[in-house]
Amino acid sequence: MSYVEIPGAKIPIRMWTDPASVDEGALQQLRNVATLPWIKGLAVMPDVHYGKGATVGSVIAMRGAVCPAAVGVDIGCGMSAVKTSLTANDLPGDLSRLRSKVEQAIPVGRGMHDDPVDPGQLHGFRTAGWDDFWGRFEGVAEAVRFRRERAGKQMGTLGGGNHFAEVNICDSGFVWLMLHSGSRNIGKELAEYHIGMAQKLPHNQGLVDRDLAVFVADTPQMAAYRNDLFWAQEYAKYNRAIMMALLKDVIRKEFKKAKPTFEPEISCHHNYVAEERYEGMELLVTRKGAIRAGSGEYGIIPGSMGTGSYIVKGLGNEKAFNSASHGAGRRMSRTAAKRRFSTKDLEEQTRGVECRKDSGVVDEIPGAYKPIEQVIDQQRDLVQVVAKLKQVVCVKG
Repeated sequence: MSYVEIPGAKIPIRMWTDPASVDEGALQQLRNVATLPWIKGLAVMPDVHYGKGATVGSVIAMRGAVCPAAVGVDIGCGMSAVKTSLTANDLPGDLSRLRSKVEQAIPVGRGMHDDPVDPGQLHGFRTAGWDDFWGRFEGVAEAVRFRRERAGKQMGTLGGGNHFAEVNICDSGFVWLMLHSGSRNIGKELAEYHIGMAQKLPHNQGLVDRDLAVFVADTPQMAAYRNDLFWAQEYAKYNRAIMMALLKDVIRKEFKKAKPTFEPEISCHHNYVAEERYEGMELLVTRKGAIRAGSGEYGIIPGSMGTGSYIVKGLGNEKAFNSASHGAGRRMSRTAAKRRFSTKDLEEQTRGVECRKDSGVVDEIPGAYKPIEQVIDQQRDLVQVVAKLKQVVCVKG
């Protein structure tokens, strides 16, 4: 489908799904965002759903302003994927050992490494810029600098919720590695600090929703936020790169005889801000639950822990600010999913996948998400499908 334009807003709200399928809470959030004086456009992806602060699946283009709550608290959250030389035939019938080895290598949930990972010890990891990155930590908000040690130990860890590390098989039979994570606790603390700072600023006092508080250009508060935002986005990218290196090491050890090789990594943020130019204007584009899909750019759109995922190539649709969805998108809240589904339902819906099937992950059951095929179909003018993947191992926190 192409987009539908939502009437009644002062700027175009272009939606790549049927507005009737979007719950009223999310629609109201979108209308609220559209009232901001600095906004120049709003694109809504097919995985749209209600979110804290701003709608998940929204792309907000503003001039001279940025809304920290519209980025979300997991700054730089995103996906990474790597195609391997292994095929489905190389995998053993019982994948429980492989899952266990991945869980041993990559801490999940609130876990962290006993000591910070030394990237110099990781096979093929590019360490250029690493020392400079950590040196810049001294320039982030003073309120969170005491977290330096924890941030070091959490680098290369998964976290909980919808974050995962997977082994997949694509439609042509090759094994892919995939993972989903962000900036961990340090990103969350930086985000919460700046959201609180924004809400105190005088120009934000008359907003329809205090969560839409913004920083405006050429102010010290904006400069401080941009500094911390871009640092946290870099942390998230390094976090995924280190986990992928750890995941590759597991594969090398478990499949020594096959001597696996790995193609270049595909990596994309889906909670972040970028400086981009549209219609002759320099804009700050916030993607919350959306990936960049510029012409020819690779992206990753995952489903849920029991359904397929897609590797895509962007078509560069400027009406969507060169964006696409970040996943299937939830169709019910975590609380609703826990009420509706049981561990038996989870076992049924993840049959054939080596993964947790206990009550702790029932809120991540495939039934709590929109059908990924439908979400992909609704954005055929945003992305082209390159490969369809199906997980056989899924590690969650």
